[in-house]
Amino acid sequence: MAQTMWQFAKYLGNLFIDCLPSNRLIMEMKMLIKGEWVESSERVKMKKFSPVDGKILGYFQAGTKEDVDDAIDAAEESFGRWSEIGSLERSKYIYKAKELIESNRNELENLLILENGKVVKQAKEEVDGVIDQLQYYAEFARKITGDIVEGSSSSRKIFQYKVPYGVVVAITPWNFPAGMVARKIAPALLTGNTVVVKPSSDTPFTAEWIVRKFVEAGVPSGVLNLVTGKGGDIGDHIVEHKKVSLITMTGSTSTGQNIMKNASSNMAKLILELGGKAPFIVWKDANIKNAMKSLIWAKFWNSGQSCVAAERLYVHEDIYNDFIEKFVAVTKGLKVGDPYTSDMGPLINKNALQATEGVVKSAMDSGSKVLYGGKKPELGEKYQNGYFYEPTIIDDRNQKSPLFQEEIFSPVIAAMPVSDPDETLSLANDSKYGLASYLFTESPEIMFKFSDSIKFGELYVNMPGPEASQGYHTGFRLTGQGGEGSKYGIEEYVKLKNIYVEYSGKELTIPTIDDELFKYMS
Repeated sequence: MAQTMWQFAKYLGNLFIDCLPSNRLIMEMKMLIKGEWVESSERVKMKKFSPVDGKILGYFQAGTKEDVDDAIDAAEESFGRWSEIGSLERSKYIYKAKELIESNRNELENLLILENGKVVKQAKEEVDGVIDQLQYYAEFARKITGDIVEGSSSSRKIFQYKVPYGVVVAITPWNFPAGMVARKIAPALLTGNTVVVKPSSDTPFTAEWIVRKFVEAGVPSGVLNLVTGKGGDIGDHIVEHKKVSLITMTGSTSTGQNIMKNASSNMAKLILELGGKAPFIVWKDANIKNAMKSLIWAKFWNSGQSCVAAERLYVHEDIYNDFIEKFVAVTKGLKVGDPYTSDMGPLINKNALQATEGVVKSAMDSGSKVLYGGKKPELGEKYQNGYFYEPTIIDDRNQKSPLFQEEIFSPVIAAMPVSDPDETLSLANDSKYGLASYLFTESPEIMFKFSDSIKFGELYVNMPGPEASQGYHTGFRLTGQGGEGSKYGIEEYVKLKNIYVEYSGKELTIPTIDDELFKYMS
């Protein structure tokens, strides 16, 4: 018999096992609209399969345009009372949600493992990140400030207030389904906006779990809403809705471009974090062990399914052969399989696995050399239907190949030797994306040269990522616009209202108006 999402999460939180349960319960979830957990208006459900073993994990609602309208109406109706209570009061709900997540974190960790395929350590890291973000945003309640600017005379002032946009639609991805939901909900609510969350259909249960904690924290009815379903069915409708004032989305570049087109009729504010193609540069004077540790993280963290993942490896020719040999040796030591006992889990779904197989085959057909990996691992009957792929290293000397130009989003990396700093910068910047980049060097000259000229929103020098809550996570070019995190990310959720005031009480003199017209009033 199917169990509710809540019951299942409780069940997971009490598991003390070293492998996935073979008799796990089937989850069911509903949508949150105007404070009520409801089914789709058409009573249609969708299936979610676990990437770990390909078995059905549960059912979620196939939301409709009518459901979207109801959720947005609820958010609009609750906006006035929510925006008026003040940021200090609103922060209390975020603090409370953080405490609830922290005290029930085992449930969320296990849910991330089953629904997303994360390994234990990475599931714990993501939950740590959620807690850190909620703490950070809640602490900003007293830091949202405006300005008073001197006008054209001492008795004239311009009051500049930061005010919320209104209804915010948060479209969240599957690769960090807890972290991204928290990172969008918290600053939006803190600044006085109301929210409709539309999570990826690959990770709807994680989104529901996070939203439930905000509801348990007491967030008023209608302030936070959750709608699930196929993007093809409700995606365009939700972003072109006339009552939506701001859309924050993390996902593919093609989806972001479609959102820009459809949201243009309403001129909604957009915050878009899209594709990435991070270069990882190792100079000849680099601390090799630190570079290797960071590369293993940057490439194989979350099975390479990260916008900040290292996808292109450029190593100075003086150390290239030795570095690659060590890279292959370390990579061979990574264990792929059961998320409870391994270093690397599966890809998110069958399509992702097939796409990875296709891009590697194409590279091999073009003459590139697979140095390690390049196939689906043999993991036995239990995981034969899971979406696993080996960590893969490919020597590819063609900068224009898909491995160097297209976002792969899997545990596959292409490598080539480099020699000249200017040439290396040119290769690194040869991308339509511009999110994260990495540089390992002990030379201040090289560090500053690359810092000045790298065309990416983030550069990690002699360290791995990911971005910090107090950092502004932003990208250039087709990676999107706007950003998240830090005071700059919070300010994405407010707009500036200007109030011009004259308070001297003296008669106004307006140069373009003849005072003679008003003499009868003297």
